[in-house]
Amino acid sequence: MCQKIIPIFVMYRGCPHRCIYCNERITAGNHPDRITGDMFRNIVDKCLKTMNRNTESIQIAFYGGNFTGIDKNYQTELLEAAEAYIQGGPIDSIRISTRPDYIDPDRVKLLKQHSVTTVEIGAQSMVDEVLTLSERGHTSDDVRNAVGILQNSGFKTGIHLMVGLPGDTEERFQYTVEEVIRLHPDMARIHPTIVFRNTALAEMYAEGYYEPLTLPDAVRLCKYALGKFETARIPVIRLGLQTTSEMETTGSIVAGPYHPAFRSLVSGSIFLDMASYLLTLAQPRKEEVTFRLHPKDVSDFRGMKNKNTVTLKERFDIPLISIREDSKQERGSLVLVINGEKNKTFRISNVEIQSPNQIQNTGC
Repeated sequence: MCQKIIPIFVMYRGCPHRCIYCNERITAGNHPDRITGDMFRNIVDKCLKTMNRNTESIQIAFYGGNFTGIDKNYQTELLEAAEAYIQGGPIDSIRISTRPDYIDPDRVKLLKQHSVTTVEIGAQSMVDEVLTLSERGHTSDDVRNAVGILQNSGFKTGIHLMVGLPGDTEERFQYTVEEVIRLHPDMARIHPTIVFRNTALAEMYAEGYYEPLTLPDAVRLCKYALGKFETARIPVIRLGLQTTSEMETTGSIVAGPYHPAFRSLVSGSIFLDMASYLLTLAQPRKEEVTFRLHPKDVSDFRGMKNKNTVTLKERFDIPLISIREDSKQERGSLVLVINGEKNKTFRISNVEIQSPNQIQNTGC
């Protein structure tokens, strides 16, 4: 059974200050400052009309801001509004997102009392200097403590990470990934740092104090993280920011590695690595080759505008690349067949392409 989420955005609520990269009016959309009961019901009812309640698990999720930092009465008001859809209704549970330094036994008790089952923590980095430069206002130990409290209390946990923050490096990001894996959350989200207008980061960029990642570097680093998390059996439920209409407004994005299909770039780059590895291993000599994969992986294998297949033909001097869809094949795996099944067959999974030395900067 797949899970669907109905997002409710509590804009900036509960935040003790504004982080240097944050402009929720752009990243989340222009939502109202306060959610009234009528607004809440309208959002939920509209979303429910598009969902299959028989085959889907449905959660109401409170995103944006810092939920456990919100005034307790308002927290309770929102949670009770969501619970009204749970008691004999179509909603299964509630999830919230919050800061790690706003998790403690009292706050957790309130969540437990109101059907919250999933808590996502905005960690962003596990390097204290990066957190300080980003003006997060918490430490990496706050993340460790928060995840420990939540896991001991029976919550599913998620961790949000950003790559390319001020002071971040490739080595520091790799350290962050390893530290998060040690915490073993139930899920993770990763996105590259984007410079939005009306942020302190935009001022730093304009003054020459901050240089964002290039798109190829952001893809390469997130590809590394995705491989590590998948090997550790931690699902990455989002790569890159979800596009809003405000993001597409001219001037909203000042700089940085934004792409509306960022996850597809990462997945496509992984498949290019996999195919290149198999072809290097097989060493076909101007032979036609066939790649077998799951139907849902075909688009990522081909790459944007079929770039992957063009690159492979040029790189390995291959006259023709055929694709065979196999719905029984494991997602994220690739089989190379040369001159038919009875000759050479090679197989690889995306979790086997994870070493920084193996991952090439295959471009975008």
